[in-house]
Amino acid sequence: MMNVLIIGSGGREHALAQKILAGNRCEKLFIAPGNAGTAQVGLNVDISVTDFEKISEFIKTQEINLLLIGPEVPLVAGLRDFLESKEIHKKLLIVGPGAHGARLEGSKEFAKDFMQRHQIPTAAYRPFQRNEYEEAKKYLLSQPLPIVLKADGLAAGKGVIICNTHEEGLAALEQMLVNRQFGAASESVVIESFLEGIELSVFVVTDGKDYLILPEAKDYKRIGEKDTGPNTGGMGAVSPVPFAQQGFLKRVEEEVVKPTIAGLKKDNIDYKGFIFIGLMNCNGSPYVIEYNVRMGDPETQVVMPRLESDLLEMLEATAKGTLSNYQLKVSPMYAATVVMVAGGYPGSYKTGDEINGIPENTSKMKVFHAGTRNSECNTKVFSNGGRVLNVTGLGDSLEESLHNAYEGVSKIYWKDACFRKDIGQDILSMQ
Repeated sequence: MMNVLIIGSGGREHALAQKILAGNRCEKLFIAPGNAGTAQVGLNVDISVTDFEKISEFIKTQEINLLLIGPEVPLVAGLRDFLESKEIHKKLLIVGPGAHGARLEGSKEFAKDFMQRHQIPTAAYRPFQRNEYEEAKKYLLSQPLPIVLKADGLAAGKGVIICNTHEEGLAALEQMLVNRQFGAASESVVIESFLEGIELSVFVVTDGKDYLILPEAKDYKRIGEKDTGPNTGGMGAVSPVPFAQQGFLKRVEEEVVKPTIAGLKKDNIDYKGFIFIGLMNCNGSPYVIEYNVRMGDPETQVVMPRLESDLLEMLEATAKGTLSNYQLKVSPMYAATVVMVAGGYPGSYKTGDEINGIPENTSKMKVFHAGTRNSECNTKVFSNGGRVLNVTGLGDSLEESLHNAYEGVSKIYWKDACFRKDIGQDILSMQ
């Protein structure tokens, strides 16, 4: 039996917490800082994800055996390295890379250079610093359209802009490089070629030597239906992805996953944790759009319900370097998640609205909390972020899982709540 601490407060962390509790290996489960949903499955701890000293003290006093770092910010900031530098944590099992490995997500330029160095297929690109603004403009004007601009650093899933005209591209470049639209994240900008195809996400867990490929998923990043409007942290997801046939997934393993794991070893990056690989299926060929160094959100909310094997056992094997002994079992059922957001998101939005009608979890539908908080007496739930709730439907077909998800959504109400009504419809139209 283990004492487990999960770092994070989103729908991903609620899904991970619920899956850990579904096994029989967890004695005490803590989530820092957590949300109204995680409070139902474990004990929330009022500690910021970047307060490393308080996290360290809590791990010591509560005799935590395993730490699972959910979001990217503490990973990029080096939480693993900080804890490993302390003698008191020498027996602590940690799932999540150190700061060096986390640069795969923390720096687009680092990730692109890594892919190029290890012959991993990706779009052509060039990085530019703030002092190279004039050169960046000339390069952008010389490129075919559409063109993609990416803030080099972390931008909460919003730092990618696809431009259909050179005028749009120049305006976006000025906003990012000159006006620092994404703060320090856009001190450097990567300009890359646009990849035409269908996007999907593949999730890998590795102990540094061996790896497992988890169920794939497709997420929906734009705020508007038919993929219109600005990027968000994610408005929905489905798994499995019908257009990701076995032949394509085998190519992903051979051309992307294996070279990625080998590249980490070659570059002496000690990596124990999840790798989220954002891919484009370009006429059957996989190209990497980006790496994330943790599970995706909201993709975790469709991946976790499909796992039949014990998650905590997998996390322990990942941290101990014994992943080759773990037997991954995946359900053939479909899962579809619809994200409910506050009105105005991803721009300015209001918090503090009371949420009514949240249904109980069933075998066909689960609600994962993201931006929520409880009232002081724990009798009411209030909105506390942009992405507020994730409703996941399960079924024997994509249609059934979507029906169950939207049925759950229809029961929930708070002022100005928004959601996309077309999650999964693009895939259904292909069938």
